[in-house]
Amino acid sequence: MDLRLTARELAFRDRLRAWLAETLPALPPKPGRDDWPARRRYDLGWQRTVFDAGYAGIDWPAEFGGAGASPVEQLIFLEETARARAPYVGAGFVGLLHAGPTLIAEGTGEQRSRHLPRILRGEEVWCQGFSEPDAGSDLAALRTTAVREGDHYVLNGRKLWTSHATVADYCELLVRTDPEAPRHKGITWLILPMDTPGVEIRPLRTAVGSDEFAELVLDGVRVPVSARVGAENDGWRVAMVTFSFERGTAFIGEVVDSMALLKEIAALARTTRGPDGRTLWDDAALRRDVGRLSAELTGLWALVRKNVSEASAGMVPVRGASVFKLRFTESRQRIADLGAHVLGRASLAMSDLPGTFAGRIVEDRVNTLSYTIAAGTSQIQRNILAERVLGMPKEPRWT
Repeated sequence: MDLRLTARELAFRDRLRAWLAETLPALPPKPGRDDWPARRRYDLGWQRTVFDAGYAGIDWPAEFGGAGASPVEQLIFLEETARARAPYVGAGFVGLLHAGPTLIAEGTGEQRSRHLPRILRGEEVWCQGFSEPDAGSDLAALRTTAVREGDHYVLNGRKLWTSHATVADYCELLVRTDPEAPRHKGITWLILPMDTPGVEIRPLRTAVGSDEFAELVLDGVRVPVSARVGAENDGWRVAMVTFSFERGTAFIGEVVDSMALLKEIAALARTTRGPDGRTLWDDAALRRDVGRLSAELTGLWALVRKNVSEASAGMVPVRGASVFKLRFTESRQRIADLGAHVLGRASLAMSDLPGTFAGRIVEDRVNTLSYTIAAGTSQIQRNILAERVLGMPKEPRWT
């Protein structure tokens, strides 16, 4: 696609910049990390502000309540909001970037009309119930069962690393409906109301002290068959749609943030002096690392444009999604390591030291350790690309 901005696109960018400049200073302060009710209110309040301004669901088709923006306008919106440091979608992440697009692609008319408007208005929070304690990255090994009883499924099992479960209204849930079928054939995608009897939420504390993840315990939970997305036992295919949106278009703001972070690290290197009195920037190896990472981010941004263009045209960006997820997460970890190198001993402190932004870098570095695990490990992404894109033989299954 032609990425040179037209007069209409320039006007869209200027209106957006003016709106951000007027709106952001009036926002209330962000709540504390562990105050999840307040964080929910803050995140959904921001989503309502975006909705009222006409920017909600910038990448959703207009027929489903979205802005129906062009691919270039979507990129402008994402780039400008990231650069202005506007609030992230936060607790609305799963609904806006995973469940909503999946319902658009696979949901029934009733499911769409019930959930999509509420997601866009900031009235629903979703979480993701895919991973399990004994399955790990081998998602097809999931054991949570759903037994059909009349017009309901009865669910039993456990889910792990369920994002925003403590404040979620609904969960996009994968369950096993046919234990006799091949691993990938007996799985079903369900919409689980989180206030259903038998749902227990156990918060999990991360390495940086936050508790946005939780374990779900499902004990005799009854979910109506009408909450199924796609056909029974076709949940693996539906999940691949969800993953493609998650991996392909959900990290867009992260690329812009990574570009800004790399610039900050380079600027710090120019002013930080070593024992010999020279700046860290005088080290040719460090400059080479910065250059390579900058080039990688430029390439990833081009891939983002391609993925967004495909998604906006109704295509599921499977190939570009896995390439992007694999390369971005590993590059992001190298940026964090570079930041720790520049900070030196200051990188051991979780709180800021005078004249540095060490605390943010250290917390960011710890967070990036999970990037190559969440949403499909790097090993899983390499298998996907090898088997589904390059047509290589499948990896042997050892029993």
